[in-house]
Amino acid sequence: FNRASAPDVEDIELANERAAILAEVASLKKLAVDYLHPEVGVTSVDGAAFGRNYFNRASAPDVEDIELANERAAILAEVASLKKLAVDYLHPEVGVTSVDGAAFGRNYFNRAS
Repeated sequence: FNRASAPDVEDIELANERAAILAEVASLKKLAVDYLHPEVGVTSVDGAAFGRNYFNRASAPDVEDIELANERAAILAEVASLKKLAVDYLHPEVGVTSVDGAAFGRNYFNRAS
């Protein structure tokens, strides 16, 4: 195998290492394509991916506590008021509307007459 016309022979260790590197590069390329193209979607054949969830099935009874529902409603009301305040702060051109009766009152104690 030392003649000039003999084909180049690769060591088995180098061939195995090259195969491992090419497999790793192929998997990294697949991950990069999956990251850059999220519209393709995910395909899975894992058996655990097809399991049933017995807690969220349609025939399962609702088990939400009344206290939790009341707390959720209070939190959502507070979030809605905070959102309104944030919109009012970020858009001063909208103006202020008031329906408070004291806002239209006259001050009889500090008038000039």
